[in-house]
Amino acid sequence: MTVKIPIKGDVVDSDTAAFYSYFNMQCVSPQAVSDALQEADGDDVELDINSGGGDVFAGFEIYTTLRNYSGNVAAIVSGLAASAASTIAMAANNLKMSPVAQIMIHQAQSVLQGNTDDLTHEAGVLQGIDQSIAAAYEQRTGIGQGELLNMMAKETWLGAKDAVDKGFADEIMFNDKPVVYNSVSPIPSKAALAKFKTLLAKETTPKEPVQPNTDKEQPTTDDLLASKLAVLADE
Repeated sequence: MTVKIPIKGDVVDSDTAAFYSYFNMQCVSPQAVSDALQEADGDDVELDINSGGGDVFAGFEIYTTLRNYSGNVAAIVSGLAASAASTIAMAANNLKMSPVAQIMIHQAQSVLQGNTDDLTHEAGVLQGIDQSIAAAYEQRTGIGQGELLNMMAKETWLGAKDAVDKGFADEIMFNDKPVVYNSVSPIPSKAALAKFKTLLAKETTPKEPVQPNTDKEQPTTDDLLASKLAVLADE
């Protein structure tokens, strides 16, 4: 059984989640994810992600909890995985994106008042946080940290195709892919199989007996064989 875990609304710490819950506001917290994984008890889980992000350290905690989970972690991005939510998405063993979904990565932000020393110190803290965020992206994509930090500095938005091409996601949902073969002999295509099923249905459908029309030339066995071979040739 696959256990569904919603990653919806703001990413917040577990204390703040109580405030959101009181006002019936949607959020996700480390405690909520931990409780869901404990209930799953090793069964496969699937994250349903649609979040603009939130508390970076809450996101880190959720990411780490998911990576430590004993079962398989799959995820789908149904709408948006931005900021801290994009970090959470990187914890999935397999990540699918809706063709209309987006992943957004950017630098960490903070609100601070203080003197020049305070602001200089905070800038260093934010740089360290950016490197930690990039480490999660690097583990999944294999892209170098320098390039990832540049992408974050520009606030990069990735559609489903770009995300798959760059390694942030594994596949696009609802996308029928061509079948890849490894065979020394040809295998009938999907189109040929569809024609075959139609031909087979016609042959097995019971029909009312009719008198043969002797004036019309009847198909020979060779003609019938040729029509069936044409299906395999995908003609």
